[in-house]
Amino acid sequence: MNTASRTGALTALSLSLAIASGPSQAQPQRPRLLEDPNRFVGMWVTQDGHIRHELLPNGRYDEARGTRLSAYQGRYMLSGNHIDYVDDTGFTADGEFRDGVLYHAGMVLYRESTTQR
Repeated sequence: MNTASRTGALTALSLSLAIASGPSQAQPQRPRLLEDPNRFVGMWVTQDGHIRHELLPNGRYDEARGTRLSAYQGRYMLSGNHIDYVDDTGFTADGEFRDGVLYHAGMVLYRESTTQR
């Protein structure tokens, strides 16, 4: 048997063994994300309406303060009910969602209903 024939036979044997053994069990299955990654997307406002955080579905946020639109902009990351903010200047802050309320930097923000907008 020449080298080409041996290589072909080994390849066929390897393929047969791979098919016979079935799918590999070596790779653990990743858990599925049970929570909706966009569950907090939308407008969050203080009770007096002065501070408004719009959490966008692309991981960005836009914060308005009083009449100053887009006072701060940046990105946010979620981990469970925790939110980390990094504004475009590099400033960081964080917060936590509890019972449908966002607690952030001493402020309490409520989800704005779509009927108010």
